[in-house]
Amino acid sequence: MAIHGTMTTDNHAALWHGRFQEGPDAQAVDFETSIHVDERMALDDIKGSIAHAKMLCQVKLISNEEAEQIIKGLQSIKDDLENGSLSIDYSAEDIHSFVEATLTDRIGEAGKKVHTGRSRNDQIALDERLYLRRFIPDLQNTILTLIDALTQIAENNTKTIMPGFTHMQHAQPVTLAHHLCAWAWMLVRDFNRLKDSLSRINISPIGSCALAGSGLPLDRTFEAKLMDFAGVTDNSLDSVSDRDYCIETASNLSMLQMHLSRFCEEIVLWSTTEFDFISLSEKWSTGSSIMPQKKNPDFAELIRGRTGKVYGDLIALLTMMKALPLAYDRDMQEDKESLFDACDTVIANIKVFTQMIATASWNKDKMRAACNGGYLNATDIADYLVRKGLPFRTAHGVSAKAVRYAIEKNCELEDLPLELLKECSPLIEEDIYSKISVEACVETRNTIGGPASESVLKQIKDLKDFVKKGISE
Repeated sequence: MAIHGTMTTDNHAALWHGRFQEGPDAQAVDFETSIHVDERMALDDIKGSIAHAKMLCQVKLISNEEAEQIIKGLQSIKDDLENGSLSIDYSAEDIHSFVEATLTDRIGEAGKKVHTGRSRNDQIALDERLYLRRFIPDLQNTILTLIDALTQIAENNTKTIMPGFTHMQHAQPVTLAHHLCAWAWMLVRDFNRLKDSLSRINISPIGSCALAGSGLPLDRTFEAKLMDFAGVTDNSLDSVSDRDYCIETASNLSMLQMHLSRFCEEIVLWSTTEFDFISLSEKWSTGSSIMPQKKNPDFAELIRGRTGKVYGDLIALLTMMKALPLAYDRDMQEDKESLFDACDTVIANIKVFTQMIATASWNKDKMRAACNGGYLNATDIADYLVRKGLPFRTAHGVSAKAVRYAIEKNCELEDLPLELLKECSPLIEEDIYSKISVEACVETRNTIGGPASESVLKQIKDLKDFVKKGISE
């Protein structure tokens, strides 16, 4: 049950109210509070406060008995929040105020000592870092699940031939497995960017206080170790005015969301009658209120549409910070809404996309038939001639001439009679036909990263190994 009130007691007054004789206007309070946004960091705030109490005891700023009271009180708040017997008090200004006020209500005067040697400026920077340290591994796990789903589909489709495109025009034949691996490797980069960002997030700012550190004998390194941070920030001014870790996370999320959006664009195209490469499960499709025949890829479209939200969150953070002087400015309170929105949007999108793609079916015959027309094997005629010693630029011209003949005859390159191909170049022999079948075009491309089945199977193995390693870490 929620605790509601107007913060009329000392324990529930705004943490900064001491200098003021007159209380803030109700509208002003409503305007400047952030607890509806930062309540999700309650457990992070408690974790930080427990570590802070242990440090204060270590340096003898509070007694062992007081530390024990504080830690026990904070643990009881954590337990009650988790089991639902305590709800957030939305009359509190922020999550720090709520935790401290609730603690003081429970244990009395000792609760007022928990804020010794810190400010909400370094406290919020700590809470955000603790939150991201929890969120990013969860996000990485969803990425691994999607990579795993893609590799499973790829493994079953190493021989499923389809056209590859540039400029949305038929270019060269590939396989569905090759195409799916391309998506998966994008996600590998997203995973690694997030992993790399954790090294910069995992630095403790606590003890920087408002901006100038503290005259009290705080042990920042001891406190950081209690929370498994790799170290402490180097400058107290920078510590409380830095939001690079929020912006970097939002940037990484934007790139990840961009990849999802590109995937979804192809899913939308491929599910059209014109392509008909993929059929989405009815569980992940919607109909029309007026056209009973419709089966719409709405979930792919929604993921694609929500990309603007994530980009907007990044731009909001960049714009918020672009002209702020050192150190902390209240503008920075606005960071959390954008950061959390980007986090929530992207992780939800990945989960939906994974289910959508894992339950889809693939029209292999349609993909293979789509390789007819467009002369996807034109480059292979040039490659055939290059192997016989013809310079590539000359071979390119020969192949172009063959394409013109095929257009005039309204046929495929492999259907041109040998005498016409010889008119293009006397180097062309009967064996040309075995070299320019769509299957041969794919299997010939066995360079690292290419679409040949041997190359794709190696990619699939590497992706599976990446997933296993990521899960084990």
